[in-house]
Amino acid sequence: MTSTPLGNAIVTQVAIVVRDIEQAVGAWSALLNVSRPNIITTDTVESAHTQYLGDPTPARARLAFFSLGQVTLELIEPLGEPSTWNDQLVQHGQSLHHIAFQIEGMQTRVDELAEHGMRLIQRGDYTGGRYAYVDGQERFGAVIELLEND
Repeated sequence: MTSTPLGNAIVTQVAIVVRDIEQAVGAWSALLNVSRPNIITTDTVESAHTQYLGDPTPARARLAFFSLGQVTLELIEPLGEPSTWNDQLVQHGQSLHHIAFQIEGMQTRVDELAEHGMRLIQRGDYTGGRYAYVDGQERFGAVIELLEND
């Protein structure tokens, strides 16, 4: 199989931005007939090094994850701005935000996607790894997230 600019073609996560994560977690838990997952809050800019359009941003988010086999469903409630999460919620309401791929070689993958016309929107760190969102809205209907774990 030939390598893609993503490094692989395996979707690991689908994410939806929501207005109220408590309500959304309850609704999804009932629909899927599963226990409510924990809700976490992303780290501050000092720890996460969050950048939006190349500049540091204090924006954070509340997150919940439903493990659904190969794919994890992530719910995201934006906290503050600017962020790609807040932009999505303001422009489209509760909606699909991104499709994520597990990758290796973050900067190489970001550069390769830029060569395909997909600019970096937001990036940051989390305990155990890093993420990058590239703009796939116009071309693919969703942001593409790259996840790299240490």
